Amino acid sequence: MEQLDFFTVPSPCVGVCQANNRGYCKGCFRSRDERFHWQNLTNEQKRNVIRLCRQRYQRVLKARQQQDAGQPVQDHDSPQQDLF
Repeated sequence: MEQLDFFTVPSPCVGVCQANNRGYCKGCFRSRDERFHWQNLTNEQKRNVIRLCRQRYQRVLKARQQQDAGQPVQDHDSPQQDLF
């Protein structure tokens, strides 16, 4: 049985509106087509877009963590002097 939709799915836009090197918005992680056609999508399609955005966000976080882990940790805020 299909679920009834009483409310529309709100846009995930956070007002950043800049594209990254892969063409996804840096704020909400939607593609250009997803942003332009948001108003014409069904609620089911909107939920799917939001699911994809979450996946894209998780990939970006994972890549940043891996990048940070590959670099030596430099704690400039530490009151301890660097002994090495």
